[in-house]
Amino acid sequence: MKIAEIRSRVVRWRGKADPLPPHFCTNPMDMLDLPEASMRTFTFHAWLIVEVFTDDGHVGLGNAALAPQITKQVIDLYLKPLLIGQNPWDIERLWQHMYRKTMAFGRKGVGMVAISALDIALWDLLGKSAKQPVYRLLGGRTKTRIPVYASRLYSVGLSELAEEAKRYKDEGYEAMKLRFGWGPADGASGMQRNLELVQAVRDAVGEGTDVMADAYMGWTLDYAKRMLTLLEPFHLRWLEEPVIPDDIHGYAELKSDGRIPIAGGEHEFTLYGFRELLEARALDYIQFDTNRVGGITQARKIAALAEAHSVPVIPHAGQMHNYHIVMASLNSPMAEYFPLVNVEVGNELFWYIFQGEPKSKEGYISLDDNTPGLGLSINEAALEQFEVIE
Repeated sequence: MKIAEIRSRVVRWRGKADPLPPHFCTNPMDMLDLPEASMRTFTFHAWLIVEVFTDDGHVGLGNAALAPQITKQVIDLYLKPLLIGQNPWDIERLWQHMYRKTMAFGRKGVGMVAISALDIALWDLLGKSAKQPVYRLLGGRTKTRIPVYASRLYSVGLSELAEEAKRYKDEGYEAMKLRFGWGPADGASGMQRNLELVQAVRDAVGEGTDVMADAYMGWTLDYAKRMLTLLEPFHLRWLEEPVIPDDIHGYAELKSDGRIPIAGGEHEFTLYGFRELLEARALDYIQFDTNRVGGITQARKIAALAEAHSVPVIPHAGQMHNYHIVMASLNSPMAEYFPLVNVEVGNELFWYIFQGEPKSKEGYISLDDNTPGLGLSINEAALEQFEVIE
């Protein structure tokens, strides 16, 4: 079996998108004095789809959601020529070739996102070739089904927020995550607004439901330290990305405080990046995203390293590439799950592009032993709602 062709497409949503209200979610741009809602910087209404074709008729499917047009260029110009004619079963060597060939510019960020998309497609290909689900290639099933937490609860009106949280509880979720709306630029009054968000969710679901909260890189270390004290009575399962990802020492200081577990890693890359985080004792939960971190080839190594440090892995985002990692790892107690909603931030676009994503039932998702590969296909008919860039 040889790789015969690689096809990459960027699909950009051209339908209606729900507007984001002010203070929808904190983010790193909040530190700047900007004329418009800074969260718009972090919306993404386009997606990259990559297909790897073999000479014996198999097709592997991968994807990426960050900077898709640039990612496509990296794939088409730098990575595709390395893979054509190669045996996809040599997956470790292929990963190392892509990594080392692009090391001068691709160790982190878009370069690694491009490698991730191709690596996911290669694992999907291997599963289809072996007629096995990918998680079985990674070691097999460690749980009968995967607990998932509802991940939305953006900063909106308190009654609306409470109603949404209560709905998730009624649907069977035993955990859910909210987003903070205010950061350092909003002062002490913004802190109180953040506390009101947490209070609304906690009152709606009670103490018997895990509640997590995400600052999405929008706080400083000083602000986060002050917020930890105020948030402690709410018994959060974790505080996510309280500071920018480069501030490893800041993460370590917050973790050492011991008031609230600290989660992060969504914007970190490769085994080396997570070795630094683990050696610094910076995180209580690791949250890499497989389609950013270096694909399944890197995700499985990071999962093993985290297990050796007794740090649980709960990948960022839903999607099948993350679910297969969770299924194959005893150290992954649950997964994130983005409910299907109207297009807003962009997290939900995969529901519109792909077929085969499992839907949550009573707070769990299941993977099928008899579906080879990742279990996804492209919803070509739905792509009529997108601008397609070949």
